[in-house]
Amino acid sequence: MEEAHSGICGAHQSGPKLHFWVKMMGYYWRMMVKDCLDYSRKCQPCQFHANFIHQPPEPLHPTIASWPFMHGVVAKSKRDWHERIGEALWANHTTHRTPTQATPYSLVYGVEAVLPLEQQIPSLRIVIQEGLTNDENAKLRLAVLKALDEKRLEAQQKLECYQARLFRAFNKKVRPWSFEVGELVLAIRRPIITTHQTDNKFLSKWDGPYVVTEVYTNGAYKIVNEEGIRVGPINGKFLKHYYP
Repeated sequence: MEEAHSGICGAHQSGPKLHFWVKMMGYYWRMMVKDCLDYSRKCQPCQFHANFIHQPPEPLHPTIASWPFMHGVVAKSKRDWHERIGEALWANHTTHRTPTQATPYSLVYGVEAVLPLEQQIPSLRIVIQEGLTNDENAKLRLAVLKALDEKRLEAQQKLECYQARLFRAFNKKVRPWSFEVGELVLAIRRPIITTHQTDNKFLSKWDGPYVVTEVYTNGAYKIVNEEGIRVGPINGKFLKHYYP
C-alpha cells in the first residue's frame, strides 16, 4: 500500500482508488478496502495538502449587519465619512429590497420617496398630485396610511418566505461534522483564503495539529497547538479531523 500510494509512481490516491490499484497489482486480503481507506486517511502529506472543504458543517445561522449600507459609500472615503453619511442613509432608505419587495422608506411612510430627478422631469405621480386640491390630497394620504399596516404585513410575509427559501438552499449543501474537546484537528493555514490559490503551490493548505479545548455554540471552537498557543474562537468550517 505504501508503494502504491506514495511510492515512486504513487499519486497519493484516495482510499477507493488505492484499493483499485492494489487489486490491479494482483494483491488481495481480507479487510483490504478498510485498510486502504485507513491508510489513505492517515497519510500525512494527504492530510496537510488536501483541498479546502467548501461544504458548510452546520445549518445556516442568520445574522443582521449593524450598518450594511455604510460599507459601499463610506468605506471608499474614510476621512469625510461624516459628510457622506447623508448619502448613505438616503441610498439605504430608497433602495428596493429583495426580501421584502419594497423600500424601507415606503414601509415607514406608505409611499415612495420623491427623487430629485422627479422635480426636474415631473413623473406621472407628481403631475397627478399637483392637480389635486388640498382636501383631495389629504384624503389620498389618509387612504395610504390606512393601508400601511397591510403593506407592512405583506412585506413581513415576503421576508419570511425569502428566508425559508434561503435556508432550504443553504441547508442542502450542509455536511454535518463536529469536534469534541480533546480531539486533534487541522486548521486552514492563515490568512484564511479558501477561494484563491496560495502563492506557493508546494505550501500546505492546512496547519497543525491542534487540540480542541473549548466548544462554543453555532459551530465555533477554541484550539491550542503543541506549544500551548491558543487560537480562536474559529469557525468549524475551517477545521477538519487529524489522524496521527
